[in-house]
Amino acid sequence: MDFKTFLFYAFSVIMIIAATRVITARNPVHAALFLVLAFFNAAGIWMLLKAEFLAIVLVLVYVGAVMVLFLFVVMMLDINVDRMREGFWGYLPLASGIGALIVLEMAAVLWRGFLTFEQQPAALGANIGGTKELGLLIYTRYIYGFEIAAVILLVAIIAAVALTLRKRKDTKAFDPGDAVRVKRNDRLRIVKMASIDQPALDAASTAAALKAAEAAAVVAPDAAKETK
Repeated sequence: MDFKTFLFYAFSVIMIIAATRVITARNPVHAALFLVLAFFNAAGIWMLLKAEFLAIVLVLVYVGAVMVLFLFVVMMLDINVDRMREGFWGYLPLASGIGALIVLEMAAVLWRGFLTFEQQPAALGANIGGTKELGLLIYTRYIYGFEIAAVILLVAIIAAVALTLRKRKDTKAFDPGDAVRVKRNDRLRIVKMASIDQPALDAASTAAALKAAEAAAVVAPDAAKETK
């Protein structure tokens, strides 16, 4: 066994153990850290296969961006782990059946590939893992898929920011859904009020003013006598 084969088996064993711990760890943060370890070992296998660009992209995108964002979201949401474990064993039979079906499908595809496999001559002068060739394919043949992936990543970033927001009492923001669902009658409401008899109101005001003047005239002499 040469050193390259030893590295392949070492990366593979560590990646399998880390992937197993991702689905068996009780703490979501620990599961995310084990997933980071699995990504690093997968990048090592890509390096052994002389696909340096894919290895660097795996580390930069998945480990450096997606997993870090996932860790921040998990820590900020303060997930109740005990509540998440409720009903786990009830879904175990269904999950086991789906997992077994996926394994059988993958085994059938791989077995058919092994049966029809023929040794092909090595391609001379083909830089399969080069950045130039991948860039040409991404921005020409697979441009629509690349744009869809970019939009999905943008939606994931916006969703992560929205999940971490806390509602403040002094905020002046409003719900756009309520503004869209509002009806015409709710925007402007006409209220009917009783009619006002303006002449009677003027007469009452005049009578009240006269009574106030008479009361002031009666009180004024008494106040002058008290001052003397």
